[in-house]
Amino acid sequence: MLNWLKLRTRPVALRRPPRGPLVTIERVSKRFGRGRGAVQALEPVDLTLDRGTTTAIVGPSGCGKSTLLRIAAGLETASAGSVLIDGEPPQQMRVRGEIAVAFQEAALLPWRTVDSNVRLARRLARMPPDQQAVDRLLGLVGLAGFEKARPAALSGGMRQRAAIARCLATEPRMLLLDEPFGAVDELTRRRLNLELPRLWTDGSTTTLLVTHSIQEAVLLSDEIVVMTPRPGQIDQRIAVSLPRPRTAALIESPAFLEIARTVGRALGIDSADTPGREQTDRHQPQPPKSAREAAA
Repeated sequence: MLNWLKLRTRPVALRRPPRGPLVTIERVSKRFGRGRGAVQALEPVDLTLDRGTTTAIVGPSGCGKSTLLRIAAGLETASAGSVLIDGEPPQQMRVRGEIAVAFQEAALLPWRTVDSNVRLARRLARMPPDQQAVDRLLGLVGLAGFEKARPAALSGGMRQRAAIARCLATEPRMLLLDEPFGAVDELTRRRLNLELPRLWTDGSTTTLLVTHSIQEAVLLSDEIVVMTPRPGQIDQRIAVSLPRPRTAALIESPAFLEIARTVGRALGIDSADTPGREQTDRHQPQPPKSAREAAA
């Protein structure tokens, strides 16, 4: 199992706790807009993310999954409630570069090389240059030899690998992933699901993942949070007690399939749909487009 503490070169890094932070979400709710056009995206949510674990959030589109993640990252303000990461608001950890976020789109700067995109993340986090750490990280995500390539020359999967490397370059204690593999093809997605989690599941990082894939949720997480349709609330919390590192063979195991079926039932999906992406959207009334986008 890879240990990202080995990449730390600053003396101050040795004083960081060896485990990921404890994240406490208390009575967090979110309402977009005012008056008759307001959309209640989240009802009060209470959730604790244990140190060094990966928690996946699943639920129908518009239930507030991404909104909750953005609030946890300090990128969105809750209408009520609080998020504390080791007793601090997310904004304080962001200033220190201890939070990293990866979205569905890689969002690499197109005029910079892969190497330059990753180095920029360290500079923005006020971390000293460390070319050796950057090179090692790019090698670990399978981009050795592509350091000087620009994003336009990379495949979708390679760009997403670069985006994950950019996140991990700041040695975050808190990692937030919002459908990070949703923009790549199924074969690439499966490969990334199997290879990349080994980079952050050593316990030094606490991870929150939003996904529409039941299989991905089971494969990557220690716990799955199932949310209700909008306004989103936590419906169920399902433990994923499977050994790590997780392999392709595990996906066909009875234990894996039983957890996937449990999540599928919680989402109201027929068992035949369970192994793939959730299908709950087809049963949900759709709000106006602007409200639906706000509450995603």
